[in-house]
Amino acid sequence: MNQLRGERRESTEGGRTIFREPDRTIIRDGGRTFIRHSDNARFAYGARDVQTSRRGITNVTTIVLPTGDRVVNIVDDNGFLIRRSRILPSGREIILIDNRPRGRDWSPMNFFIDIGPPRIRIPRERYIVDYGQYYNDPRYLYDTMMAPPVDFIERPYTLDEIRYNAPLRDRMPRIDLNTVNFETGSWELTDDQIQRLGPIADGMNQVISRNPRAVFLVEGHTDATGNDVDNLSLSDRRAESVAIALSQQFGVPAENLTTQGYGEQYLKVPTQGPEPENRRVTVRNITPLLTGDAGGPPRR
Repeated sequence: MNQLRGERRESTEGGRTIFREPDRTIIRDGGRTFIRHSDNARFAYGARDVQTSRRGITNVTTIVLPTGDRVVNIVDDNGFLIRRSRILPSGREIILIDNRPRGRDWSPMNFFIDIGPPRIRIPRERYIVDYGQYYNDPRYLYDTMMAPPVDFIERPYTLDEIRYNAPLRDRMPRIDLNTVNFETGSWELTDDQIQRLGPIADGMNQVISRNPRAVFLVEGHTDATGNDVDNLSLSDRRAESVAIALSQQFGVPAENLTTQGYGEQYLKVPTQGPEPENRRVTVRNITPLLTGDAGGPPRR
């Protein structure tokens, strides 16, 4: 973290405070602070070829995988994702994420929507799954990742809307990877923590095999010690570390994962002191939110 602080640059642009790190952008706008990053480096591991070109006002990165599939990532000049797809050797395109604003101009404040908390009608242990408890029950993990939303989904949402609105994310059950608790100020995984990711990776691969468009959100968190900018950067890197391990060690397709750090915003244990349970990562299947699939009968 000391090295990151030394590399971080602060500026003011359009009334927003921007903190730029070599591989992250942290934006403070209207009382909210959030973090952005590019996934291209994570996708490029083991690739046969990586090419980036300019298309209009966007940058298009094409990653050729060992399978012959191509992952196409389209971002703006700030590295913010616009669209992600996988193109099979046959030429068939599978759109994974369309992150274009729904009828609105791009603006950080357009990420935030007025939506209430979900109504939870399932047992808590089915809604927030303790990975350590069900580590040896792959069927339970798979069922959680295949579960429908717990409340009605009004429409398809953009990835940014999902990332930045907790009541929306909370419409999907989650798995708390409590076998991974990071050391203070660290985003490194130990060998035994990596190995314990095997069952969750197996479940993800089963879901993706059934639905190649499936997208999982890997969320990083910190405890409340330290400042909010440090904690956002730290939590974002924790989520990325887990995503990298899932792909490189267990073959989960990197393009079916997206990561986001939330710093200290959502403490699991309400304390301002150091707390290992708050230094955690959570996983949930956000595909129904992206596609607008309510998973139940129409609302009356």
